[in-house]
Amino acid sequence: MPDSSPLPARRSWREAWLVYLEPASLRMLALGFSAGLPLLLVLGTLSFRLREAGIDRTTIGYLSWVGLAYAFKWVWAPLVDRMPLPLLTRALGRRRGWLLLAQAVVMGGLAGMALIDPRAQLGTLVWCALLVAFGSATQDIALDAFRIESADADRQAALAATYQTGYRLAMIWAGAGVLWVAARAEVPGVEGYQSGAWRAAYLAMAASMLAGMLTVLLSREPAPRPLPPTRGLGEWLRGALVEPFADFIRRHRWHAALILGLIAVYRISDVVMGIMANPFYVDMGYTKDEVAAVTKVFGVVMTLAGAFVGGVLSMRLGVMRVLMLGAVLSALSNLLFAWLGQRGHDVTGLVLVVSADNLAGGIASAAFIAYLSSLTNVQYSATQYALFSSMMLLLPKWLAGFSGQFVDAHGYAAFFTGTALLGLPVLVLVALASRVKSAPGA
Repeated sequence: MPDSSPLPARRSWREAWLVYLEPASLRMLALGFSAGLPLLLVLGTLSFRLREAGIDRTTIGYLSWVGLAYAFKWVWAPLVDRMPLPLLTRALGRRRGWLLLAQAVVMGGLAGMALIDPRAQLGTLVWCALLVAFGSATQDIALDAFRIESADADRQAALAATYQTGYRLAMIWAGAGVLWVAARAEVPGVEGYQSGAWRAAYLAMAASMLAGMLTVLLSREPAPRPLPPTRGLGEWLRGALVEPFADFIRRHRWHAALILGLIAVYRISDVVMGIMANPFYVDMGYTKDEVAAVTKVFGVVMTLAGAFVGGVLSMRLGVMRVLMLGAVLSALSNLLFAWLGQRGHDVTGLVLVVSADNLAGGIASAAFIAYLSSLTNVQYSATQYALFSSMMLLLPKWLAGFSGQFVDAHGYAAFFTGTALLGLPVLVLVALASRVKSAPGA
């Protein structure tokens, strides 16, 4: 299959691995932790908490639409890209100022979620979750720009891998850690949902955002990119809102539709399946400790392994080849969940399925982040990357909202098989996109 991505043949295997020890890579490791912490707490872990509280699967599926905040972050991305913040921008710089503000919003939202019992105040809990998602999406906008501006294109796959490492470590803490804290905080002998246990767990997660805030304060602002001069509000809005999208269309022309189509559906199998994963574990009788150990710790380790393998393979073989590999593996791994659903409470089977699924997801994610980064123009890095990552989530998150209703009607086996079939169009789009030679990001 032809591959339009460059092959860095002159980089040895040793040089390819040593790039992970460079300062830019290490900064992304720490900042990736800050980015990964909120996601599960408003999606995966929250679905476990809600199911344990007796909330029905259909409602849980609809509440996953909280994650659509990530899909619409392109709306305010131009502001994050260009608008200075009083005091913060002067003290920290454009990227770090927005990062610190977004992290403070996430911390406040998580504290609110900690203090609310979903059985009595489900609506208020949803509003707090929306606040966390909005702050988290804003953090992603600023952090993606920070990452893209921190190194040249040849190192973006490595930065993506270290970002994924920090991200997945945070997901261990926000997945396994929160379940572990909640289990330890439960009152012995009391059956069912315990609000106090989840309060302690979510307060611990809110405090964990301090790690990201400290990293921002100790990091170095990337070299500022000069912005073109503007005359009046109209010209500023044109430069902030219109030009980032016009630049992408000018560089890629009619190929832009193909590229955007691939971005829109590449992770559809994983995202749609993921919403029902935790309710599936609860319904199959897995305990908090089993889910924490297998899916949130061991599974994340496998994702990390996949991310590093994907990063190295992308530098050696080209991004598009690894993008195809990740798409194939991600779709096939969903079929394993359909098999697991027929076995009931089987911890060994869970280990095998989670291993395969997360290894595939890590490979796909590293290649996909590198692919998205290669499409951006650094003059509009925050806005363009936000557009790409938003499109990646919009259709899958909307479709995932109906996942609980589908499971209630047809069962888990049919659901997991259906999510695997959703990956078939992705293979066609990757094959077509690999033949496209568009102008690279400046």
